[in-house]
Amino acid sequence: MPQTDARPATLPDPRRWKALIFIGLAQLMVVLDATIVNIALPSAQRDLGISDGNRQWVITAYALAFGGLLLFGGRIADLWGRKRTFIVGLTGFALASALGGAAANTAMLLGARALQGVFGALLAPAALSLLAVSFTEARERAKAFGIYGAIAGGGGAIGLILGGLLTEYMNWRWTFFVNIPFAIVAAAGAVLVIREPAEGRNRNRLDVPGVLLVTTGLVALVYGFTRAESDGWSSGSTIGLFIAAAVLLTAFVLVERRVKAPLLPLRVVLDRNRGGVYLSLGMAVIGMFGLFLFLTYYLQIVLGYSPVLTGVAFLPMVAGMITGSTQIGARLMTRVPARYLMAPGFLVASVGMFLLAHIGVDTSYPALILPGLVLMGLGMGTAFMPAMSLATHGVQPRDAGVASAMVNTSQQVGGAIGTALLNTIAASATTGWLAAHATAAATSPDAAKAFQFQGMVHGFSTAIWVSFGILVAAAAVAFTFVNAGRPGAAAGSDTGAAKENEVPVLVH
Repeated sequence: MPQTDARPATLPDPRRWKALIFIGLAQLMVVLDATIVNIALPSAQRDLGISDGNRQWVITAYALAFGGLLLFGGRIADLWGRKRTFIVGLTGFALASALGGAAANTAMLLGARALQGVFGALLAPAALSLLAVSFTEARERAKAFGIYGAIAGGGGAIGLILGGLLTEYMNWRWTFFVNIPFAIVAAAGAVLVIREPAEGRNRNRLDVPGVLLVTTGLVALVYGFTRAESDGWSSGSTIGLFIAAAVLLTAFVLVERRVKAPLLPLRVVLDRNRGGVYLSLGMAVIGMFGLFLFLTYYLQIVLGYSPVLTGVAFLPMVAGMITGSTQIGARLMTRVPARYLMAPGFLVASVGMFLLAHIGVDTSYPALILPGLVLMGLGMGTAFMPAMSLATHGVQPRDAGVASAMVNTSQQVGGAIGTALLNTIAASATTGWLAAHATAAATSPDAAKAFQFQGMVHGFSTAIWVSFGILVAAAAVAFTFVNAGRPGAAAGSDTGAAKENEVPVLVH
């Protein structure tokens, strides 16, 4: 039986800020992994002889396992305890990373990626729910979630930089091995300093039908968007997967309404504020993932940047995210309602996307790309921080893991949709432009290459315009649905539970 701390319950844990370091480190590792492997993929493909048809599975195997099991991971965190789940997730992620770095063939690498997704689905909701139950005072919560939001928002871009450095100066295997020291440090810190409220467990029996329905439904949904990218939106396999996802997820909702101890209590998602956060955050991630994808290809293929220089080019966006999250979002979150940060944040990011939609074959980085990236970073950082906080604010302690899992689920599903949807739009726009301008194609190699680049840039620009529209829509959703007041003034939802959660009893 856990031992309760002798400290009076009204005093906050003095080690909570140290705990934030290790929680943030674990979150950084998970977010990094979403992009760090992308840059290393061409080298891994050559080294292991991975076919072009199987290449996508290096990304898809991780996305399917991670996205499909997130809600299950959040429920396990509520059942086992967040600290224990956090440590198990870190340990498993490190072992899976070691397996991936040592991969001798395609099957070994794909298996390691799937295992990373499984343990990431345990780790991500445990990390966010630990943060949610450790910081309950409004101002401290704002600072903590500001740091966490900067990590969640900027980690993907940092992954591009680190992936480029490791691939160019070492080899692709180090994009896996680099996770091991991250995990060791975070796990050691968790053992030493992280504690959680004693009343935060949800010891009800696991909802097995709910687990099976939501896992297979989310896997079908994510895989459907992946197949749309390769087979097209009208193919039988794509349509079949979407129909299966709709049937399974509908059945999941019906089951959750009837079981005594649901995997996902509908009160978590039907709350107006949390529902608005999940939806707007997922939409924003669709646009953001599209930007990462197209700008990476644009910088490397069209402008001729090296992998390292491509990663460095994203640094201003990372700086903007850190500034927006810690200096704007965190400072204003206790003074103004969340929607007055989220909606303007998404709109500022859309202005950055508007600028980037005007790229050409010889666009100047300082004149157009740099200000676009800075605005993207400032806007997303400002919006992400209150979104992360509000998504878990006021939930009953026993629901913290599932509420946290829904944040990650909205981002993961949004990322899968963004990659498939926007890549399909870009490819179609490029094909259409090349066909429409076929008479202008030149016969010399240099002129033909320039012609192909023009078509490619047209496709990228078209997709970025769609991302711009999605970000504007995300701002509208956030402003319409999110109506909670200042965290320090009113909880906005589940107020009774929020008060119950304000003075946690800490356990070792």
